[in-house]
Amino acid sequence: MKVIVEKNYDELSKRAASLLEEEIRNNPELVLGLATGSTPVGTYEELIRAHRERGLDFSKVSTFNLDEYIGLDGEHPNSYRYFMNEKLFDHININKEKTYVPNGKAQNPIDYCAEYDGDIERAGGIDIQILGIGTNGHIAFNEPADELSVGTSVVQLTKSTIEDNSRFFDSMDEVPKTAISMGIGSILKARKIILLASGKNKAPIMQKLLKENVISTKLPASLLLLHPDVTVIVDEDAYNI
Repeated sequence: MKVIVEKNYDELSKRAASLLEEEIRNNPELVLGLATGSTPVGTYEELIRAHRERGLDFSKVSTFNLDEYIGLDGEHPNSYRYFMNEKLFDHININKEKTYVPNGKAQNPIDYCAEYDGDIERAGGIDIQILGIGTNGHIAFNEPADELSVGTSVVQLTKSTIEDNSRFFDSMDEVPKTAISMGIGSILKARKIILLASGKNKAPIMQKLLKENVISTKLPASLLLLHPDVTVIVDEDAYNI
């Protein structure tokens, strides 16, 4: 696990975008795994800048998002499809038919999860997966538990995650309690992984991940220690070790 420490969030975002830009230029048909939440927004802004100012071409890139709330369609302003369109897809020359976000309104979510993993396989697998990390150590919506799903699945969100995500809703009662999420196995199949962490509120969990060097389903992000190509990019606040 390679760790890169940047001075602040802006520098973290620039470093992550620079790595992605290099990969896209080397492989225009790159398959990207994308994350939502506040942490990757700066990276997406830098990718938009690279497209506008340096002609970074996304026309052959495919993307797969980690998760989506069950019950929200893509038009809902708090859905992750809406988020991705607003923060990235609407501002680059990507073919939206090749941008995959789980369908929160799928009639049979369990069957749909298997289909989503199949879509990833048919695309050739994910070349680079971008991840954030929750304050409780979750990646995607794989929450601390005695057991973790290997493939994409329907998950129950923990109280801490619902509280963390309530800042995006008018009230905590409006936050969905279930989601579709890539499983740990789906994430670990990516050829490369970039984990982003920013802010003092992430320092305790990053300390636990980077210092203890143990694997536990109670710390889902620790499973990344099994992957051969993980780059962690943190700012100084998050790396307060």
